[in-house]
Amino acid sequence: MNMNLQGKTALVSASTAGIGHAIAVQLLEEGANVIINGRSESGVAQAVATLQERFGAGRVFPLVADMSVAGSEAIAAAQYPAVDILVNNMGTYALSDFFVTSDEEWQRMFEVNVWSGVRLARTYMKGMLERGHGRVIFISSEVALTPMAAMAHYSASKATQLSISRSLAELTKGSRVTVNSVLPGPTETESLKGFISSVNPDLSYAEAEKKFMAENRPSSLIYRLAKPQEVANVVTFLASELAAVINGAAIRAEGGTVPTIA
Repeated sequence: MNMNLQGKTALVSASTAGIGHAIAVQLLEEGANVIINGRSESGVAQAVATLQERFGAGRVFPLVADMSVAGSEAIAAAQYPAVDILVNNMGTYALSDFFVTSDEEWQRMFEVNVWSGVRLARTYMKGMLERGHGRVIFISSEVALTPMAAMAHYSASKATQLSISRSLAELTKGSRVTVNSVLPGPTETESLKGFISSVNPDLSYAEAEKKFMAENRPSSLIYRLAKPQEVANVVTFLASELAAVINGAAIRAEGGTVPTIA
């Protein structure tokens, strides 16, 4: 399917690895130019070089900046004043006992998961509205709908993303700008695969994954981890003209884990 993204420029935060990298690759495959973002200069350089070799030097660009830090959005705007597609993918998660989770841990969770997207949307969305076209996509999580006691600060930050996304969508009336959220479930990133293997050292990875799903996501209908590419497919569709009618939505990509009809 042709998503007609040729000539569009996308910024994907935290896109040197994991879901963000898969999103960047899929957008490139559909013809978009992509700005690769990360905190590490070496990590960004390596990711950009690999993608430039595959897609061409004129379509992949670097942005070294920690979007969880105030002022990073100015660094982005100075290098890339306008983008057509903004994917707020930067995020972190942690298991934490609510009664011992410090103010600093709560603050850090919101700086990464919430403020990074707020800053970038505030930087780029006004230009989209002035041009009359654009896409803003927040990568939230299934836990925004099913908060977890062991991840209260993470769950709260992801629910906040949904509220912000819907609020920003209200600003787009009469334009061809859309703002949506995507809610992945557990996804087969290197970090999660490593965690699953580390807590089940005596099992094969396939067995460990099944155990993880049984213990942590028993309501899943696909009963496996999602692939980063599968999440990227949803994001790329929302970034395209084919999804022009979808605005202000929270699109679930969690394998049916959330047992609700809405």
